[in-house]
Amino acid sequence: MPIVRNTAKRKLAEGGIALGFGVHHLRTSAAPMLAAAGGHDFLFIDMEHGAFTIQEATQICIAALPAGVPAIVRVCSGALDEATRLLDNGAMGIVVPHVDTEKQARRIADAFHYPPAGTRSWGGPPPIYGYMPPHVAEAQKAVNDEILTVVMIESPEAVENASDIAAVDGIDVLLIGSFDLTSALGIAGQMGHRKLIEAYEEVGKACAKHGKVLGMGGINEDADARRYMGMGSRFITTGSDHGYIVAGSLARAKFLRGLVVGGAGEAAKTEVGASGASAKGKKKAGKKKDREAVPA
Repeated sequence: MPIVRNTAKRKLAEGGIALGFGVHHLRTSAAPMLAAAGGHDFLFIDMEHGAFTIQEATQICIAALPAGVPAIVRVCSGALDEATRLLDNGAMGIVVPHVDTEKQARRIADAFHYPPAGTRSWGGPPPIYGYMPPHVAEAQKAVNDEILTVVMIESPEAVENASDIAAVDGIDVLLIGSFDLTSALGIAGQMGHRKLIEAYEEVGKACAKHGKVLGMGGINEDADARRYMGMGSRFITTGSDHGYIVAGSLARAKFLRGLVVGGAGEAAKTEVGASGASAKGKKKAGKKKDREAVPA
């Protein structure tokens, strides 16, 4: 059976952007379809902050394979054993947070790739091949090409070491975790601060030098997103499922409440009242005219 292609990784390789749909609370196989319907390119399943079990996460990963929206999973820092189990069961990429050094990046790249590129163990027929892979040597090489390996830059040390981290073979994306980085820089949540802008500049230069992709995470305001995408960010996390639900719900509720309390609701009532008065006036005028037409 043909291998499932990582469409998000291909978009990035072609110079495009890839938008990630954050999955924090959703647990059903509908998640990939919802992400696709919402205009996103991959699922960003959050096992660092979300309360997922391996079972729950892998079921969504497997459901994502035929949907054309690859599942990329963020694990906890250092949880490489958990990450390889996810890769064995449908995940097409892993995000590792808090990567500060070249040594850490090399260990990650090594763990997520089959020999000779790494030391990942073969776990038998994988779902990425519909459980019907070709010869193991051919399959391992092809799977290596589809896996997206993302490391997160979230400290001043990581920014300083960005060029060495980006130079590691097998690392595809350097994703800036803007919230944790601003906290570490002493400017928590200040997404337009010069220190964060300089960090994006530094990491962006490292990515350009070594042919890697710059990623943007935790940026919610339009002006900030415009700035950092203008600086070359192409792997983008757009938010999380609870954020999308709350934002959409609030916008709809605000509109509908506006129809009842003032606004369009009052205008509609006025129009109905005017229409009724006009109809009554026409009816009275018609009766008067009929009386005038009756002969004496």
